[in-house]
Amino acid sequence: MDMFNKISSKIYSQVTSHVSTTMSQLSVVLPGNPVTREFDATSHIASAGPGLMWKIYSGSKFSTKQEASIFVFEKRQLEKFNKADRDMILDSLRKGIVQLTKIRHPQILTVQHPLEESRESLAFATEPVFASLANIFGNTFNMPQPANMSDYKLFDVEIKYGLMQLAEGLAFLHNDVRLLHGNICPESIIINKSGVWKIFGFDFCIHNTNPPNSAPSFPFEDYNMSLPPICRPNLDYVAPEKIIDQKHGISSDIFSLGMLCYTLHSTGNKPLMPVETMQQYRSRVQQLKSLSDNKLQCLPEPLRGNGKLMLSPSQSDRPDAHQFIKIRYFDDLGIKTLQYLDSLLQWDNVQKSQFYKSLPAALPNLPQRVKVQRVLHCLTRDLTQPVMVPFILPSVMDIAKGCTKEEYCLYVLPHLKPLMKIMDPIQVILIFLQNMELLLKMTPAESIQQDVLPMLYRGLDCDVAKIHELCLSVLPTFAGLLDHANVKNHLLPRIKRLCLGTNSLSVRVNCLLCIGGLLEHLDKWLVIDEVLPFMPQITSREPAVLMGILGIYKLTLTHKKLGISKEIIASRILPFLMPLCIENSLSLPQFNALITLVKDMLSIVESEHRTKLEQLNAVKDQQKILTSTMPTPVADRKSPDLGQAFTGLGLDSYVPSPSKPETKVESTAGFTGSIEPVKSVPKIENKVNVPVLQPAKSLASPESKINVGQIPTNPSYSSNNPWSANNNFASPVSQNKQFNVVSPITSPTNTMQVSDFKQPFGGANQNRNTLTDMNSFSTFQSNQFNRKPTQGNWSALDNLLPTSNSNQKVPLNQMMSNAPLLPTNVNRNGNVSNKNNNGVALSKDEIKDLLS
Repeated sequence: MDMFNKISSKIYSQVTSHVSTTMSQLSVVLPGNPVTREFDATSHIASAGPGLMWKIYSGSKFSTKQEASIFVFEKRQLEKFNKADRDMILDSLRKGIVQLTKIRHPQILTVQHPLEESRESLAFATEPVFASLANIFGNTFNMPQPANMSDYKLFDVEIKYGLMQLAEGLAFLHNDVRLLHGNICPESIIINKSGVWKIFGFDFCIHNTNPPNSAPSFPFEDYNMSLPPICRPNLDYVAPEKIIDQKHGISSDIFSLGMLCYTLHSTGNKPLMPVETMQQYRSRVQQLKSLSDNKLQCLPEPLRGNGKLMLSPSQSDRPDAHQFIKIRYFDDLGIKTLQYLDSLLQWDNVQKSQFYKSLPAALPNLPQRVKVQRVLHCLTRDLTQPVMVPFILPSVMDIAKGCTKEEYCLYVLPHLKPLMKIMDPIQVILIFLQNMELLLKMTPAESIQQDVLPMLYRGLDCDVAKIHELCLSVLPTFAGLLDHANVKNHLLPRIKRLCLGTNSLSVRVNCLLCIGGLLEHLDKWLVIDEVLPFMPQITSREPAVLMGILGIYKLTLTHKKLGISKEIIASRILPFLMPLCIENSLSLPQFNALITLVKDMLSIVESEHRTKLEQLNAVKDQQKILTSTMPTPVADRKSPDLGQAFTGLGLDSYVPSPSKPETKVESTAGFTGSIEPVKSVPKIENKVNVPVLQPAKSLASPESKINVGQIPTNPSYSSNNPWSANNNFASPVSQNKQFNVVSPITSPTNTMQVSDFKQPFGGANQNRNTLTDMNSFSTFQSNQFNRKPTQGNWSALDNLLPTSNSNQKVPLNQMMSNAPLLPTNVNRNGNVSNKNNNGVALSKDEIKDLLS
């Protein structure tokens, strides 16, 4: 088959390279020839006829696009002959084609358009032709150059069946037409494109002159060596009686056939004792009378005896065409197979189906080239009948297995494309699915998209579970050929619909396996949008289905390209998988696989989210540090951090304490003196003068410093706690600020002075747990200074009171009970007074307005 491909490529590949040359030649050769009106010639492929004078071009018919071959004889080839010889040659050529046109037989070359003559040429059209037997033997005269057919070797089965076909053709001519061919030789044998041997070259045929019921009689014409070689038969194949006895008959064609048998089997395809002169011919006749078996060693043993009889100088010793066909040489399984194929047109569908069933067993006995040229051509004739396709398609696929990719695309694929659209009978798509590996290997990607994939879609849409399983099993092999639109719009919707709608557990599991096989070739977002949301829609809880779902999740989790995020795992996958963990139908290994996957997913969520939170907290801490180092106006200060709101609730070990800069607070325990009035008051929107924190003067003596360490550290806030949000104490301000504490318990005669707080409430040597979250006291804003002091137990703050010279302390409860409950006001000099800024005592109504 490789040899055939080489020769075929050398001949047919010249279509593109020689089209311009060929068309220019035909424009010169065939101007005005009627053949050019109906046929389009493309490339020069072969030559045939006496002296190989006929040039053969491949082409097609304009109207039907039917493939054809165009035979052309250029009259300029006769320029070397004299006028009489020219006329004789033209008459001989015309006679041969006219006779050929009148005969219709499978072994006779079929004429599609009769002979047409113009001033420059003779031309006619026939069935598609490969070459003449002379061309195959290496005689390339009148062929395109460079042409080399020496690599083309005929197989034994081709030679056997070719000789049988020629014998059948001769039997038809001798018995039915009563015609003597007169020139059986390699130049007169045409091999068509399907590999069938056909008889050609009726230039020297002789008709019977006797009545039909009597023995045939063929008028004798003397063999004249003075005539041009084109006007006389090939001397190497002429029977002895025609030269010696001046007579001939149907046995003369049998002698020529016997000589052709020898040439086909001989080394170099040379005839037995070739001759060029009449003297050499007569010498050969004498040798044929005593022909030994040694001279015929090249012939196969079954043919050797009959071959010797066919080459006998005596006509009576030669078998006729029917006898020759029946010899043991043709008793071969390959020959029988080819014979049955040729006779298929005469059988009904039942007989054909029986033969097609047994054909795959016989195909291994045939060479690949014979299967492509001969068998495939016969099979394709019945592919137009859908009922016969299931019987023929297995043999076609067997032939395709032995083809190269070029052969498959040229000879097989054009016949398969229409069959891929057949859904009835269902066996057609079943056969294709069983041979899907071959289709993927041989079919071009473009044809897969246009023909094979639509066939699979139709298979998914049918109602046969077996077809569904086969389609799903082969679809992953197409993954590399699928584009995003095809998968999203056609493939995945069909698979999901089939998985949810089928009653077959095997089909449902195959749907999941198919999706798993496609995952690595799908886009990440397609998996997230189409595949993952589909898993919870599957209500089936069979272990096989659950394991299929589990496999898809595991693939999406571990595949580098997919890599589903922790958000998808936490929000979509785990809520679906957790109820499956208590499924009773699972076996222990299946349960272990499920639990392992769930743990892996939880571990991924934990590690990734922990890392994210650590990064976020680190960013927040950096922002706090940056904010604390920047001076902020008092009016722009924000509310305290609520992160410490849960301090004391037993969650301290789970909430990391933010790092705080160290602060220093000077002790003011045992101080004496009065508090200096506040010097300035910020503008308040409600026009009420409110005491605020201001820088104060230093204390008069060290003994006057407050001992902050004696302040209770209980963080619980109640009405009895003087540090409660309900008591009228100002909250500490931000760090690194000096301020005055203005007591809500004031009188004209009793003031308290606090000096130079470098850092509020606490220093480097103080206990950091004291007033754990002083920011919680930020609620004591300026509006607290205008509220009436609350009556309560103030004994816990007795240590903060100033002492007299006798070191006797006055209880704070007593002070609060004796203190006048007058509203306080701050004048423009910062002094606390119950007078307004003009020094006029406030009335009760004014006091009430201030309290509101």
